[in-house]
Amino acid sequence: MPRTSATGDGAARGKRADALRNQQTLLDAAAAVFVTSGVDAPIREIAARAGVGMGTIYRHFPTRADLVVAVYRHQVEACAEAGPTLLAEGDSPFAALRQWVDLFVDFLVTKHGLAKAMQSDASGFDALLAHFQDRLVPVCARLLDAAVEAGEIEPGTQAYELMRGIGNLCIGRDSGPRYDPRRLVELLLRGLRQPASS
Repeated sequence: MPRTSATGDGAARGKRADALRNQQTLLDAAAAVFVTSGVDAPIREIAARAGVGMGTIYRHFPTRADLVVAVYRHQVEACAEAGPTLLAEGDSPFAALRQWVDLFVDFLVTKHGLAKAMQSDASGFDALLAHFQDRLVPVCARLLDAAVEAGEIEPGTQAYELMRGIGNLCIGRDSGPRYDPRRLVELLLRGLRQPASS
């Protein structure tokens, strides 16, 4: 009896792990499609990229809003978890900050259209914004503090204001093909640098 129970538990854990992996694959595929086609992209495009049938997507995410929210949360977590890793493995705190900002810009591009998709659930949108700030502002603050301590950037920049500024630069991405927010974000980051001593 215990042997059968243990086997059953192991099989259930295996199925749960498979389901979780499948869900992560779907979220990665949806995020990539959202970057190129926006949150209104056809579900079949996401299914094709993930290598699954459309029914699989609807089984995990019954509505488009469910999928958009899940992608948003997935991207927030990936961005939050990347910060400490980049700081530990980067050449310098400023290099880690720059790499993290690149990920953050990718996230903002993926997030494009979220507000429209969430219009039917304003309270859900508010909760997502709170989750975004709770998870990402402290990570950005840690990177900024490390760069200040290393003497690489001027002190005084607040994480929230930097993230808000980057977000504002990314808003115009769809206004025309000649607008490149990444170039302006790079200029913003250069402006944080500590001037070289003469």
